Amino acid sequence: MIPNGVLDPLALSQLWDRQWPECPPFAYWLRGHYPDRWVRFHSLPESKRYPDNEAEYAIVLGRHYTVLSDLDPGPDLLVITAEWTDTPATTPQQWPRRSEVAPAAQHWQTLIEEPDEDPDFRSYTQLYTETRPWQPGIIDTLLRAVADDEIRGVILGPSDLRWLYHPYDGGADVILPTRAERDALKERHRAWLSDHPAGL
Repeated sequence: MIPNGVLDPLALSQLWDRQWPECPPFAYWLRGHYPDRWVRFHSLPESKRYPDNEAEYAIVLGRHYTVLSDLDPGPDLLVITAEWTDTPATTPQQWPRRSEVAPAAQHWQTLIEEPDEDPDFRSYTQLYTETRPWQPGIIDTLLRAVADDEIRGVILGPSDLRWLYHPYDGGADVILPTRAERDALKERHRAWLSDHPAGL
């Protein structure tokens, strides 16, 4: 747990390692490491990827908040956002939109996705964290930026990280504590599943 919403980077890293030992916090790696506990929901009818108007943004937000409310974050929602840099330093940023939609987030850790890559071409993932008091609507700006592909690598979860929610431009990947919980969530929101045989 994260006491009183105060984020201790070391404690958060230890918590992540306990809950998700098979995968570092690269958002798009999660479904590959936990396929038996993963489900993907699409954010628009007929698997349309990008919203074109406010009515469609309302559908996108409504689906995100419906699933998140079903998952029940508790009093606080942990928000992890990502940035990429060419060096271990946190600046200059390649995706400055992240700091606009999550200005209160604090730096958590720096990861290297491909440590064997030529250092001249290496990309560093900078992870930032914050907690927000949970209620639908609390992350509208962030979710709209995700929907527009203005930011990537977002992970949401409760303070104990018992489940993970990765919104992307087009939907969300959810990783549940057990296969049974995954199956139950999948059944409750079956209308939002993909027709793709692999669930993508």
